Amino acid sequence: QVQLAESGGGLVQPGGSLRLSCAASGSPFILYAMGWYRQVPGKQRELVGTVTSGGTTDVSESVEGRFTISRDNAGSTVLLQMDSLKPEDTAVYYCYAKARRSSSSKYWGQGTQVTVSS
Repeated sequence: QVQLAESGGGLVQPGGSLRLSCAASGSPFILYAMGWYRQVPGKQRELVGTVTSGGTTDVSESVEGRFTISRDNAGSTVLLQMDSLKPEDTAVYYCYAKARRSSSSKYWGQGTQVTVSS
């Protein structure tokens, strides 16, 4: 059973930076995709970014140019570097993983709160 452990959330002022980390364990192989969603109360979960085992990355338009997603060489940890943070980035950020490209289901982390406020 794959487990995802997130860290790095917190409170930051507008214009500041945070780095989220998510470590996967329990998988017998390198997971095809790992990434991040975020959610604010009353709204649907929004995809923030994804990085595949081949190194292909994609981030949403709302964070492009400010957030960078990456994976470590072992492929088991995904990082989200968040710069130039805005109050509208405030949300609970959830790490996710897909075992294979054809997988219809995802694994989820427990979520970490990011609050951008002065």
